[in-house]
Amino acid sequence: MTSKVYFAPFKAKKNSENLVGMVTKLFEKAGFNNCISENDLTAIKVHFGETGNTTFVNPIYVRKVVDSVKKAGGNPFVTDANTLYFGTRSNAVDHLNTAIQHGFLPAVIGAPVIIADGLTGRDAVDVDVNLKHFDKVTLASACVNSNSIMVVSHFKCHMVGGIGGAIKNLGMGFGTRAGKQQMHSDLNPVVDVEMCIGCGKCTKYCPKDAITITDGKAYIDPETCYGCGECLITCSPKAIKIRWDSTAQSLQEKMIEYCMGAIKGKEGKVGYINFVIDVTPHCDCVGWSDAPIVPDIGILASLDPIALDQACADMVNAARANPGSSIIEGVENGLDNIRAANDLDWTHQLAYGEEVGLGSRKYEIVQV
Repeated sequence: MTSKVYFAPFKAKKNSENLVGMVTKLFEKAGFNNCISENDLTAIKVHFGETGNTTFVNPIYVRKVVDSVKKAGGNPFVTDANTLYFGTRSNAVDHLNTAIQHGFLPAVIGAPVIIADGLTGRDAVDVDVNLKHFDKVTLASACVNSNSIMVVSHFKCHMVGGIGGAIKNLGMGFGTRAGKQQMHSDLNPVVDVEMCIGCGKCTKYCPKDAITITDGKAYIDPETCYGCGECLITCSPKAIKIRWDSTAQSLQEKMIEYCMGAIKGKEGKVGYINFVIDVTPHCDCVGWSDAPIVPDIGILASLDPIALDQACADMVNAARANPGSSIIEGVENGLDNIRAANDLDWTHQLAYGEEVGLGSRKYEIVQV
């Protein structure tokens, strides 16, 4: 099966065709109106961005999705679930404050902001999926109890999943803190002692106190570590690494299984929009925004998350690498743009998603 992916390039010929206006046009062209029934409680799933990050989807764009949902008869709310790592979004109070600081105010976006899994990430519902890794997945209650979902994602690279688009935003994003831990549980970070400078920064951010400094080098206790990945993000000399041979594939498969749980009972009620703008080497979960790896491409929308992420990845890899990006050396050594950012196979999640019926990797681009 070939899925349609609707594409608005990052350019404007006149005011009526600016990117903000194109969000509304994409919503209509992609058929998202048909996903919304009268009085639907519609979850608009976003990523509010960690404090210090600047590349999350701009609230001005989110407002257009909110307005379109209202026009279709829905009752929208903007939402995300708490994080596993201890940053500025690990509980609802800090999470809401971060969202406010980043401009996600009702007066701006036209809808309330709700933290999907409650105050401390325990407002959860188990959903049966009966797949390879999980019989049940633990999802944020606002995801399960919503009537329809619009998944609004910033497409970029990711240090564990390879890519962070619709799949990551829906599957990882709607997992509760316990669910996120289940998805990360196979990750086994190790320390390259030759690169480690013993600064101790990783020990401050480890939520399980699994890291100690011994003889001037970091040591991760494999029995205590639960694979949240916080140390990977905070290690400036990049001395902490993941064993990519099996763990990355496992996490990608688990994200897909969480996606299957998130859409269960909402067949035909979920739409996906990816902003392929500021395509950074890392996720918006980090407290900074590195130089984009390619020029801005545009906005894509589809009813099929697999086709959408595949199309976005193909466009990123077809683009020229930005001269100021940190990926240039990898590209010169023969890696694709995405793999040059984190050197792992980003395609596995798409293949597994197609295998379990989440969508199709075959797509047709329709420019609007």
